[in-house]
This record gives sequence, C-alpha cells and structure tokens, in this order.
Amino acid sequence: MSLIHPSAIVAAGARIADDVSIGPYSIIGEHVTIGAGTVVGPHCMIDGLTTIGANNNFYRYCSIGGMPQDKKYGGELTQLEIGDGNTVREYVTINTGTTQDVGVTRVKDDNWIMAYAHIAHDCQIGSHTVIANGVQLGGHVHIGDWAILGGLCAVHQFVHIGEHTMIGGTSTMRQDTPPYLIGAGDPFRPVGINSEGLNRRGYSPEAIAALKEAYKLLYRRNLKVEEACEQMRALQRERPLAHDALQVMIDFLAASTRGIARS
Repeated sequence: MSLIHPSAIVAAGARIADDVSIGPYSIIGEHVTIGAGTVVGPHCMIDGLTTIGANNNFYRYCSIGGMPQDKKYGGELTQLEIGDGNTVREYVTINTGTTQDVGVTRVKDDNWIMAYAHIAHDCQIGSHTVIANGVQLGGHVHIGDWAILGGLCAVHQFVHIGEHTMIGGTSTMRQDTPPYLIGAGDPFRPVGINSEGLNRRGYSPEAIAALKEAYKLLYRRNLKVEEACEQMRALQRERPLAHDALQVMIDFLAASTRGIARS
C-alpha cells in the first residue's frame, strides 16, 4: 500500500507503485508515474508527463516535471524521464523537454543532485553523476556518466560534458568539455586528466597513462583537434589496453559542435 500523507494531493490519473511514500502537502499530477520504493518528501511538486523509476529520494520542496523555461514552448506534451536510485535534494528543479529537441529531458540512474540545482529542458544526464549545490544547467546540456560538477557551476545551453570529468566549483562552461578532464575557472580551463577518479573506477594504469598522453596531444602540442585525434588513433595501436578509453575521447571530439574548452 502506498504511504501517502493525508494532506498530499495525488491526481486520479497518476500511477503510483504500492510502496511509494509521499510526504505532507506534496502534489502529484495526473500524468506522473512513480516506481517502487521511491520517497517523495513534503512540499514537493511533481507534474508534467513525468516517469520516475524505482528507489529515488526527493527531498522537500523539489519541483519536478515543470514546463520548460523556453519562450518557444507552446504547451506541447513533452516528457521527463528519471531512472532509478537518484537522490534529489531540496529545491531542485527539473523541467520537461521541448519539441525543438528530442522532447524528453532524461536523468538516468544513481545520480546525486544537490540543493538548488536546476536541470533545464532537454538535458540528458547520465548515471553516477554528482551535481552539487546551486549548479545551473541550461537547456539541451548533456552530462556523461560519472561526471562531477562542483557547487555553483553554470553550464551554457547545448554544451556537452564528457564522462569522468571533474569540474571545480563556480566554473562556467561555454564550450564542450572532453571526457576524463579535471579543471575549473571562469571560463573553465582544464589542467589535466582526472587520474584519481579513473583509478577509483577501475581504470588500469596503462589506460590512465595513455589518457595523459592524449591530453598532451590535445592541449600541449599546438595541434588542431583533427590532428590530435589522428595521433590518438596511432596511440591506440601502440597501447591496445587503452584502446576503448581512447576511443571515448576520439568519439566525443568528433561529435563536438561547439568547440572544446581550451586551457
């Protein structure tokens, strides 16, 4: 049986798993689906065409599934999808998508989203990320798995941030940030490879060493991006144990449309 506080308002059309907990004065809209084991704290608003998976925890005063803050939005029934095991702290806002993009904002699994963060329309958030207090993501931002964004970071719309990046607090991100990097600043400036994070996640010493070489090719050799990628492919042949890790970097650079953050 759902644990719904008597003061909560749950629309008749909402689909709520049996063991979901909904706190005092929270409001759940008619197009919302919430999976098993999820906890919705007091004074939360969850509306829109929103699907939430299992074992998420929404702390008090969250606003989830609100309409996009986009002047082009005309009331279309766009979506928000949230996966499993996410922690969403106080006053977080996550909006639905727009028809100018894929129409769906997505937050995958096991993310830690801290107080006052904003995830705008059409953002695509991977899994295992940390989005710290006050981080502001513009529309259409993509964040890769295991990325960490420090407090009060601001990310310009359409920016892509690669997996395993670690971005210091108060940084501003105006261009794409390749995977594996660590850095900070306004604007963001990379300073190297996130070696400690990669080590904790089981990357081999060979892969980490190769990624350090790839960083030098991209940032220390005065090469064009295409030239750096070509030399990374040669590095793949020399160091087969690092092939897959290097391929992630090459693929990201090939897909970038905003240019990359430079030191």
